[in-house]
Amino acid sequence: MTTGQGGRQDQLWVSAARFDELVADALDGIPAPLARAMNNVVVLTEDSHPEEPDLLGLYEGVPLTERTLDYAGNLPDRITLYREPLMSFCADEDELVHEVMVTVVHEVAHHFGIDDAALHELGWG
Repeated sequence: MTTGQGGRQDQLWVSAARFDELVADALDGIPAPLARAMNNVVVLTEDSHPEEPDLLGLYEGVPLTERTLDYAGNLPDRITLYREPLMSFCADEDELVHEVMVTVVHEVAHHFGIDDAALHELGWG
């Protein structure tokens, strides 16, 4: 287990830079046809959500399946992954790699219009 800040042995800790690498690796794992289909979306990382500190990830925007001609000119959709809750959810970096990948897939699926119920049925909840 990675030593946490302050020398704690009880919680996984990775730097913000390392977390960004894990997210980038997870995005690189998205099949090329899906990655090419992603449109007007940015992926960000933050330490935690200010109002929901246990939230692992969040998609904010208009899913591709709901976009109309009026969508033109909108700011990019946002997918945000939250480092601290993901770290607290995992025992080691291997588990974190897996959970980051699951969270990326989950939030990207929302970009494609797949809701939580369908994601849970598919095992990506």
